[in-house]
Amino acid sequence: MEGFLISVVLLSMCSFGFTQGCRMDLQNNMDFPGSDVAQVYASDAKHCQQLCNDHPSCMFFTFVRPDWTRDNRHFYCYFKVTASGEPKIQTPIFGATSGYSLRSCTPELTEFPVYQNVDFLGADYKTLFTTNYGDCQRVCTDDPFCQFFTFVNGEFTPASIRFKCHLKYSWTVPRPPVIAALANAVSGFSRSIQMLQPKFAEECERSLFPQVDIAGKNFEEVAAVSDKHCQVLCSAHPRCTYFSFTSESFRCHLKENPLEMVLKAQNGVTSGIPARGCQLDDTWVRTPVEGVDFRGEDIQYKKVDSAEACQKACDEDDKCQFYTYLTEQFNKRDYRRRCYLKRTITIPAPPKIVKLQNVVSGFSLTAVP
Repeated sequence: MEGFLISVVLLSMCSFGFTQGCRMDLQNNMDFPGSDVAQVYASDAKHCQQLCNDHPSCMFFTFVRPDWTRDNRHFYCYFKVTASGEPKIQTPIFGATSGYSLRSCTPELTEFPVYQNVDFLGADYKTLFTTNYGDCQRVCTDDPFCQFFTFVNGEFTPASIRFKCHLKYSWTVPRPPVIAALANAVSGFSRSIQMLQPKFAEECERSLFPQVDIAGKNFEEVAAVSDKHCQVLCSAHPRCTYFSFTSESFRCHLKENPLEMVLKAQNGVTSGIPARGCQLDDTWVRTPVEGVDFRGEDIQYKKVDSAEACQKACDEDDKCQFYTYLTEQFNKRDYRRRCYLKRTITIPAPPKIVKLQNVVSGFSLTAVP
């Protein structure tokens, strides 16, 4: 329940702050110290602002620019929240840029800058050679999995990887970061969001193997509510060749091995292969799950009389991606009948950004940084 207690504090603080007017201006060489709720990497201050806007709690932010000289925290984007919706302190400091969430603003046209001598480190799923970074960006844009890229130019050392184009992926499927068993809780997904791949006329044939594990070759573990949910996540990731889902821990083990798939019997585990041009079963996204908590990532909570009413509230809120409802039988009286509406960041975000000479990084022209 510690996660619920923290969320309640944040939600009570956010309820006023999100009503603030549109404040699109960026304050260069200004820090809003303290009040942090999260930290991610961003390519520049505008990207940090977009990420803040997509985060469930962020009201304002501070971005550490590449010209920051006090330490090596370049490209850090700090999300912040206060009860008033205003920074408690504003401190002039060279190398930082601060600003506010864009929730109350009319969306601007998206810009697609490239970043010289900047590496979007990690998240690679494919590499090839191109003559320049413009070609690399075009290849990324034409690839439906690619959200951003890093190109190694003709001056890089070692010479053997010059002109190499690294295509990179980040999750765009709404995903609860933590899924756990919780008595008298009901969780589910918004029925208004697109969770699956494009619709196909033909349904997938048998592609799940109950009580079977595929050992080894894990490249990432993520939370999933069911084997079918895990299959959707595997289908969304360009590296995933098959997966194993552990029902007791709600863990989806994504695996990469195009050479072989060795099955072995294992209780409590379901394995499978991703969709390849066929329609997956989508009943998991339309069916609430009892005894499960989607922990954290709260936008707000409201009191409603049933899990069905909570589902409807999530469906009707364009910010809500998933929810958790605490029933009348929940063990803490004050939390009963609470409907927690939730969302997570789904706009492209490199897992790490660093300075590196003779590389160029940028986003797909179909991404929304």
